[in-house]
Amino acid sequence: MSESESERETAVLLDFLPHGRAEDDRPQYQKPPLAYALTEAEFRLLELTFDQDADSGIGDRVVVDPPEEREGVEEVREIEYEDLSGTAQSELEHAVKDIVENDRQRFVDFYNDAQPITLRLHQLNLLPGIGKKLRNNVLEERKRQPFESFDDIEERVAGLHDPKGVLVERILEEVREDDLKYRTFAHRDE
Repeated sequence: MSESESERETAVLLDFLPHGRAEDDRPQYQKPPLAYALTEAEFRLLELTFDQDADSGIGDRVVVDPPEEREGVEEVREIEYEDLSGTAQSELEHAVKDIVENDRQRFVDFYNDAQPITLRLHQLNLLPGIGKKLRNNVLEERKRQPFESFDDIEERVAGLHDPKGVLVERILEEVREDDLKYRTFAHRDE
């Protein structure tokens, strides 16, 4: 991967409003197209303002950073979950599942590389349904040999029945909730 590709930030569109927001008081022909998106690397929620002639749809991927590589995107603004349209909120889970599916190794490696946060709390404990016993099973198995896939995790760790689904749940929680003390996947500009 080239340096420019690794620094490029892409986002998947959760909703595209070709005529802008309904609550915008300007005449329809003056409202720029608008989209809600989720970044693929850091799971940040964005509102994108497009050029007037933009034509995009739900599920499309767009470059949001660096600005000189954006095609048709005039403005990018980070937003909260509550700012999303109803359609964008309902598409969020599908988008997260697709991101995890399309970059499986990154998320399998989370199970291989997760570290303690404090003396009493481990990153694995942030995942829904993973307590001390299951965490210790994951740690023991990864010492023997790194996990190669979600199926490998499921086969080797008794009690962990849907390692991909557990990650998706945690990512969704981090994206939706403002006041989480610990974040592993969804980053926010503070």
